[in-house]
Parts: sequence; C-alpha cells; structure tokens
Amino acid sequence: MVNSLKSVGVLFGGPSPEHDVSVLTGLHAVRALQETGRFSRVVSIFWSKAGDFSAIDGRVEAKDFADGTPRGAQAVSLMIGGDGGFVARRGRMAPKFESLEIDSVVLCTHGGPGEDGSIQGALDLAGLSYTGPTAASAALGMDKFAAGEVARAAGLMTLPRTVLRKDLVELPFEGPYIVKPRFGGSSIGIDVVADLGTALARLDANVHLRRGAVIEPYRGDLYDLQIALCSFPALTLSAIERPLRSDALGEILNYQDKYVGGSGMDAAARELPAKIPAEHAERIRSDATIVAGAFGVRGVARIDFLAGDGGIYFNEINTIPGSLSRHLFIDPPLAFADLLDRMLQESVESPSAQYSSAGATGALLLDAKSISSKLG
Repeated sequence: MVNSLKSVGVLFGGPSPEHDVSVLTGLHAVRALQETGRFSRVVSIFWSKAGDFSAIDGRVEAKDFADGTPRGAQAVSLMIGGDGGFVARRGRMAPKFESLEIDSVVLCTHGGPGEDGSIQGALDLAGLSYTGPTAASAALGMDKFAAGEVARAAGLMTLPRTVLRKDLVELPFEGPYIVKPRFGGSSIGIDVVADLGTALARLDANVHLRRGAVIEPYRGDLYDLQIALCSFPALTLSAIERPLRSDALGEILNYQDKYVGGSGMDAAARELPAKIPAEHAERIRSDATIVAGAFGVRGVARIDFLAGDGGIYFNEINTIPGSLSRHLFIDPPLAFADLLDRMLQESVESPSAQYSSAGATGALLLDAKSISSKLG
C-alpha cells in the first residue's frame, strides 16, 4: 500500500487514435482506486481530442464521452515550473490558479503524445510524479524502427524492418509486406500489401503513416503471443497469452480484435494461458526480461512477439498497454487495484526524472566578454 500518497490522479484520453481505449482504461482505473478506499481523493482528469484538460466526476460512464468532454467538467491546466502541476482557474476578473494537490498521476494515455514521451516530459518539468515509462523509454517504445534495432542489438530475433520512404526503389527482403506507422500503437493504420509500389502509395492514402512508416516481410505462418511485465517492487512476468483473430483467415491482429465489446483489451478473444511448447514459453520469458533491461521498463508494459516453427521474434513493446494488461496477471493472481498500487509506489520511490544544475557555477558567465563583442 502507498502510505505516502493521499491524493492521486488518473489521466486518460488525449489527441490520439487510441483515445477511446484510453478513456476505457482510465475509467476502470478510477473505479478500482476509488473502491480501495486507500486514498483521500481520486481525481479524474480527462484529456480531450483537442488537447484540453478537465477534471470530471469519477462516476461518469464511457457513453458520456461519446460527444467529447462530459457535462459538468471543470477546465484545468498543466503548469510547469517549481510550483507546477494540474491547476484549476478560480475567478473571472482577477483569476487565480489553485493546485489540484495531486501527489501522483496514473497514466492511462495510450498512443500519441500520451505514450511517446510528450506528456511524460511535461509532467517531469511540472515536478509531478507519474506511473509508467519515462520520457526516454516512452519515446523509444513508440518508435517501431528504433525499438526493433534495440531489440536486435540486445540479442533478440526480429524480422527485418526498414523505414519506408518515397525515394525507396527496392527492399532487401521479398514480399508480401506489412506496413506500419513508425510512431503509433500496435494495431491502428497497419496494411498488408503485395509489392513496394502499393506500399509507397499507402504513404499518402493512410493518414496514420504521415509521420513515418516502417515496412517488413508479412509472415502469414506466424501467430501472436504477448506477455506483460510489472517492474516494481521486482520484475514480475505475467502469463503468456495468444490473442485470437476474429477471422481465422485474418492477416493481422487488428484494432477490432483487441478492443471489442466496449470493455477494453481485457474483453478480447484469447487463449490464456497460451497453449505453446515449453521451449517457446521459456524463450519468451527470457526475452521479456532482456527487453525490460534494454528499454528501461517502468510500470506495466506489454511485449508482443510473433511465433512459429522458426522461433520467437520480438515484434514491439507497448509501454502503456490497453487496460494496463490487468487481465494477464493471473499466475499468481494480481488484482487490478494492487497492480495500480505497485505502479503508484514506484512513481514516488523511483522518480522518472531528477534534474540537476550541478557544475553550472556561473564562473563562465563572469569571465565572458560582452555579447556585442562576440557578434562583432
């Protein structure tokens, strides 16, 4: 139990294609924290598609977000600096900003600026503790090309993957191919194409690829396997699951397969625990442990693998996974509230960033000549 925390926040939503899933994860986390009675306050903070923050009633339902920010929401801002944090504006004629007095924030922000290091960097500058990846590990995990290179350098098997650019004239591997957003979630904007020409055409046609894209061989003989990690108080591995595709002939595990029934990823069809050879399970657990160190996993992360007769291939890491992968921690069982509790404790005991100006004594400034003389 996190004895030092009295008031916690849950941040969800955001300007991301995974906005709706983030809302579901956030609402589940709010309810789980409220039901524990461990905290004096649980503050629900909604991040709109337009980028605005609002404090909302924690009893709202998912349908209340269908048209945007729910009624009765209070606009809040995130301020950086020594007295930074989430604040509410009070008064009209001479407005003042009142701190929401949040000790730590549970991040339920899937995709986009909520998972690529942007919100993490802002919270670091605001001096506010939060769960999940640091700004650096979030940015690494979101970059599919860089993540693949790091995994390969760490000794994991990966499929060949390269950046898809308009000036590309040939590929070092044969088709068919799978095209993915370079900076995005694990299932949105993915296309399977037959040739390079079609892949290049998708760069303009697929809005999710406009920030960048990667391309790799499509292997229809491989199937998906996933495992989650919890980094605190010691590295804990979840059970291994095999997500099931809605169509037996489906080419990929798509967004609809993962997030069905309006309940988040924990309602998706799956084989849990996965019925796989013991050597495959052992390899996945070993590789997951390596990934945890190489990527600096903090909080809960999910690692996606592809498996087949040729072995186990690292596919990608999700540093803030859907539903925070709560459904995977079944052996031994770990209640969602306890999972959140571990993440919150880590957020205060292992801060995501610690800045220091040590070494900046001012001596260089005192010895410097005038700026005008430097420009002359």
